[in-house]
Amino acid sequence: MQDNALPILGQDTYGFDARGIAKRFRHAAIFGALSALHPGETMRFMNDHDPLPLLNQIVGHFGDQVEISYVSRNPGEIVIDFRVR
Repeated sequence: MQDNALPILGQDTYGFDARGIAKRFRHAAIFGALSALHPGETMRFMNDHDPLPLLNQIVGHFGDQVEISYVSRNPGEIVIDFRVR
């Protein structure tokens, strides 16, 4: 994935590459990272697959507090911005 192909959102965007985290710890790490964000901040999430069950869990836990937007949805190159409202 070429980082220069992704939109740059500013200094309030924090990268989270799930590919480097052991599978058994991923969801806990993602929820912890989202909980640490302040309103207006964004976590740019990168993964090798589309995490649909995870997205449902995030919506169930955070509701409208977290806005979910796909940046890239190419096979093997999933990038999602989670913005805290």
